[in-house]
Amino acid sequence: AISILDIEDEGQKTRMAFTGDLGRKHLPILRSPELPEGVQYLLMESTYGDRLHDPVELTSQALAEVINRTVRRKGKIVIPSFALERAQEVIFELKRLFEVKAIPSIPVYVDSPLTVKLTDVFKRHPECYDEDARKLLQSQNSPFEFPGLEYISDVEDSKRVSMSTEPAIIISASGMCEGGRILHHLSTTVEDPRNTVVIVGYQAENTLGRRIVEKRREIRIFGALRPLNAEVNILNGFSGHADQNGLIQFFQSVRDKGSLQSVFLVHGDIGAQNALKEKIVEKGFKNIHIPRSGDTIKLV
Repeated sequence: AISILDIEDEGQKTRMAFTGDLGRKHLPILRSPELPEGVQYLLMESTYGDRLHDPVELTSQALAEVINRTVRRKGKIVIPSFALERAQEVIFELKRLFEVKAIPSIPVYVDSPLTVKLTDVFKRHPECYDEDARKLLQSQNSPFEFPGLEYISDVEDSKRVSMSTEPAIIISASGMCEGGRILHHLSTTVEDPRNTVVIVGYQAENTLGRRIVEKRREIRIFGALRPLNAEVNILNGFSGHADQNGLIQFFQSVRDKGSLQSVFLVHGDIGAQNALKEKIVEKGFKNIHIPRSGDTIKLV
C-alpha cells in the first residue's frame, strides 16, 4: 500500500506520499504499483537501493534447478517465507513448474497457520490480481492449489513433516527465520548436506536468515549451535521490493506527475540509501534527505 497525506495548514495545501514497501512491476498475482500524482514530498523505501534483481524468468529457472539438484540428492528443500504475498508467489511459481514438468512430483507443504489463513484471503480477492492470475481463477484453476500441495495448521502434522526424511518442499514462516515453525524445519535439515535452504526474501542484519545468507559455519537454533552443511541458495528475484531501477523509475514517475520538492530515503541500510541517493542526483534532482532517528525537518 502507498499512503497519501493531503495536508492543509493555514491555507497552504501539501501532498506527501509514503511508498511503504514498494512493490515491483510485472510480478505474478498482484497488479503493479500505482503512481500517485501531485506529490510534493516523497518518503521512499530503499531496501534494494544498491542492487538489481534477476528477471523473474531467470529466478524461476534457478528455482527449478535447485529443486532438481536437491531431489537427486534425496534431500529436502526448505523455504523460509513471509506469510503475506511472498509465500503465495512461491506457491504460484511451483504450480507452474509442476505443470510444465520442470520439476519432479514431490510433496509441497505450506506449514504456517498465518500463511494458510492469508492464502484463503488471496483466494477470495481475485479483483486484486493481475490479468494472468485472474484468468486462472476464473477458469476454476486456482493459482494456490495443485496435486501434492498440503496446507498445514495442526502442530502434530508439522512435526510429522519436520521429522520425515523423504524429499519434499517446505514453505514456512517467519521469513527472516526469527520465529515460527521454520525454526523446527531448519533444526532438522541444516546439518545434512543433501538438503537445501532457499532464501526468497530480504534478510535484515542480525537475523538468523542473514547468518544463513552469509553461509556461516555454524548457526544457533533454539540455543544450540548447529553446523550449516545444507546448500544455501539465494533467489532475490522473488523479492517483493522494487530494486534500484524500480525505485528510480518510481521516483521519476512521481516527479513527472507532480511538483516534487524533496525526497526522503527511509527503510534501508545506509549503504543502499547512499547508493540510491547518488543515482537520483544523477537524474538532476538534488533535494534528497537520509533522515536519522530524532531528526526534525521543516517542510516549507
